[in-house]
Amino acid sequence: MSRRARSLLSAVLVGLACLLAPLGLLAVWAKYGIEDSARYAATTAPLASDAEVRDAIAAAVTDGIMREVHVGTPLEGSVQAFVHDAVRSFTDTAAFRTAWDTANLSAHDAVMRALRNDGDTPVTIDLAPATERMKRQLVDEHVPFAGRIPIAHTEITLLQSKDLTKFRKGFRVLEVTGFWLPVAAVVFAVSGMLVSVCRRRAVLATGLGTALGAALLAVAIAVGRRMTLRDLPPDVSHPAAAAVYDALTETLRTAAWVMMALGLTVALVAWLTGMYTRRRRASAGPPQAPSEEPTQVRA
Repeated sequence: MSRRARSLLSAVLVGLACLLAPLGLLAVWAKYGIEDSARYAATTAPLASDAEVRDAIAAAVTDGIMREVHVGTPLEGSVQAFVHDAVRSFTDTAAFRTAWDTANLSAHDAVMRALRNDGDTPVTIDLAPATERMKRQLVDEHVPFAGRIPIAHTEITLLQSKDLTKFRKGFRVLEVTGFWLPVAAVVFAVSGMLVSVCRRRAVLATGLGTALGAALLAVAIAVGRRMTLRDLPPDVSHPAAAAVYDALTETLRTAAWVMMALGLTVALVAWLTGMYTRRRRASAGPPQAPSEEPTQVRA
């Protein structure tokens, strides 16, 4: 293979590796970070202590209670403030954290079952167990009107039936690519370095390309956060939704920064090694021509 063909092939392989690296990182995060129930629970559990999430839940529960009770206008503000403080205090208890974990795992399991099966019914969860736990806690704390909270089988739709086909296709793609994309990225990178005429230059390009891909992934996460918050309904708390988004993508953001730092480190080492090699060759000077022995003339 000619030098030009080797250089072109190496550039193509390195380019593919740099393109697949952030995509592989995204697929691994979706497959092993979101799909896995234990990791998902560990990710969402700290949100039960987040101030923005607790404020949003307290406001929603208070509104629901006030719709079920009827008090005079002069007392409405005082009763609402009292109920809000009581509910807000409940969100600081172990019972609330247990209910939060149970609701999150129920929602996660329901979505995973729908994505793995072929049914076309909407994905819903029942809030009655969590509501019953909360009502019992509030009644024990003698919160006014807490006994009037209805324990109805309120279902929240997580996925509409029309969206299931699209999400199933994406889920099945992630199941395959979650393993093979990172492997393909590594194989392309190593192959590009081995084929290259100048391997140090190939290593430098791979490091810079990987760092650039990781930086673009970090930008995509930030853009996705802004778009998600922009499209929320007006009755949804934006600070609470931002806290949930940040918690779910924290591992992905950290991995993107680590990949970018690793790529820059590899590129820097390759560049410094090249500089050292060139200076060493320059200091050695041009090779000396071998001295010729004087010829002896015989008399």
